[in-house]
Amino acid sequence: MESAIEALRRSLQTGQIVAFTGAGISAESRVPTFRGADGLWRNYSPERLATAEAFWEDPHLVWEWYDWLRGLIHAARPNPGHLALAELQRREPARFTLVTQNMDGLHELAGSHDVVKLHGDIWILRCMQCGREGRNRQVPLAPLPPLCRCGGLLRPAIVWFGEMLPEDQWERAAHAAQNADTFVAIGTSALVYPAAGLVQVARRSGARVAIVNPDPTPADELAEWILRGPAGEVLPRLL
Repeated sequence: MESAIEALRRSLQTGQIVAFTGAGISAESRVPTFRGADGLWRNYSPERLATAEAFWEDPHLVWEWYDWLRGLIHAARPNPGHLALAELQRREPARFTLVTQNMDGLHELAGSHDVVKLHGDIWILRCMQCGREGRNRQVPLAPLPPLCRCGGLLRPAIVWFGEMLPEDQWERAAHAAQNADTFVAIGTSALVYPAAGLVQVARRSGARVAIVNPDPTPADELAEWILRGPAGEVLPRLL
């Protein structure tokens, strides 16, 4: 692994860098993943809780679950993987783009800024009636379901199943992938599309790809470097 880390470190010294993170990096901060043994979907089906249809059918039930999730995330702290990416951005601000599938805000807490958020932000609430959005870190929320000042229902401003990714965020991510010299996929299962397709976009555009993950992923065949292990152990070694 040391030779791969040395080679990747040299690659990071020139050109454009894209770091693409998934649920695995936050799992190291004890935020449960969707697909792991202790995943969020183990006791609840996504069709029941993470769709607009489920929300309209029973907003109180859906909000009870998201309120519980916000409580877990609120107690979490950035781990060394998050901190390493924030430091890399601090060192190379003009050459670094951070794209995430995570909605927990831990990258910002670690010091990252201008994060491209493909799946939204759980700390932003959006009105289903007037469209107004606002940041809210109250834990727990009261009352449930929360209401907008216009009287409309508020929802978490995240991407539910069956919804499109935010167009502006996707365009930024795709542009960064197309122009990357080095693309590092971190803690992602590479199963959730269209976000997982960014690895392919980067590789087709000539980027050198690194995978940082404890387990094999479908994107491994595209990688020049495969660094097995948790992000919190691997990424600090790049610094």
